[in-house]
Amino acid sequence: MIPETTTPLSFVSDSPESPWATYLSQVDRVVPYLGKYARWAETLKRPKRALIVDVPIEMDDGSVRHFEGYRVQHNLSRGPGKGGVRYHPDVTLEEVMALSAWMTVKTAAVGLPFGGAKGGIRLEPKELSLKELERVTRRYTSEIGIIIGPQRDIPAPDVNTNGQIMAWMMDTYSMNTGSTSTGVVTGKPIHLGGSLGRIKATGRGVFVTGREAARRLGLKLEGARIAVQGMGNVGGTAAELFVQAGGKLVAMQDHTGTVVNNEGFDIKSTLELVKREGGVAGHPKGQRVDNEAFWDVDCDILIPAALEGQITPARARRINAKLVLEGANGPTLPEADDVFRDRDILVVPDVICNAGGVTVSYFEWVQDFSSFFWTEDEINVRLDKIMVDALNNIWETADRHKVTLRTGTFAVACERILIAREERGLYP
Repeated sequence: MIPETTTPLSFVSDSPESPWATYLSQVDRVVPYLGKYARWAETLKRPKRALIVDVPIEMDDGSVRHFEGYRVQHNLSRGPGKGGVRYHPDVTLEEVMALSAWMTVKTAAVGLPFGGAKGGIRLEPKELSLKELERVTRRYTSEIGIIIGPQRDIPAPDVNTNGQIMAWMMDTYSMNTGSTSTGVVTGKPIHLGGSLGRIKATGRGVFVTGREAARRLGLKLEGARIAVQGMGNVGGTAAELFVQAGGKLVAMQDHTGTVVNNEGFDIKSTLELVKREGGVAGHPKGQRVDNEAFWDVDCDILIPAALEGQITPARARRINAKLVLEGANGPTLPEADDVFRDRDILVVPDVICNAGGVTVSYFEWVQDFSSFFWTEDEINVRLDKIMVDALNNIWETADRHKVTLRTGTFAVACERILIAREERGLYP
């Protein structure tokens, strides 16, 4: 029996396009496939813990500014929380809740012993000096220190955060607890206990799942036309690997603009340009077009690797791709999913497609505990196997239920989460 929805959370908006509303719609769609575990489905709709913190710092000019920070632990039934920390002016509690929930599903989908968590601070990092960013990071870490830890909740990099931010977080937590604790975060610099292969892991996972999906579709990567939204760590790495496999990068979009080149961009010079200039808009080999024209580009594979909510139903009706690989979290609205299904466009959903990052974060966590580190080749082999095995299992589930890969992924993951919930029982 499908449970009735109880009182909704009082502090979330009723906008159908909010990230949290997108996540709830995805859960509703999977409930009919959860069998006897459907009675626990309400568990999936409520974060276990949400912490809002004030982050006051002294700026370089002597003034004091306050920033709002969050850490949400969505579900810890399968293990400690795992999820990134983003620095962005549009960060909200609802967004962080949705991202933490998708992490719960993601870790379960690939079989990792983690729950889902996420964090963020509402700020524009480009407006802060390096020292100001360090002060913000250290104060934020101290504020959320009451709920994080190597066996409780392990942060990682996300939008606008990196290995340096993780190093400051690790050091702050270690100073506050009185001993070096490398396992409190992942995505750290290598010499502080970071893992080889971590930086490119998310983009590599997008490529691996895309390669397998293309094979099932009969889509050859040689000559395949690739369009990427977001040429950062995830989109840039995925583009690089697809080009190495014979694909052509024909369109790119980021916060600076949109450029197209029907003959294909040279990937090496493109990545160098993005690193040097901070965006794709000034590419000398690209034709600058309106941002909305990106969704009309003739391509075989589309990789949205920016922020959530990018693919609306209207845009989904215009997209010409055969395969959509969600490098970003929550880029496709539920109604757009329906459009893709009706148009026979395959979507490999975020909760499996971009799970390469959290998988190698798990490897890093394990290596930190054992103080024994693997080679990058070992990591890539293990990552590829986990991603391919997980995708095959999801595909079989989707075929059995005659549902999309997204619903199939949620079916596999949510069943694992709710089995753990039932077996652990309710305390007290």
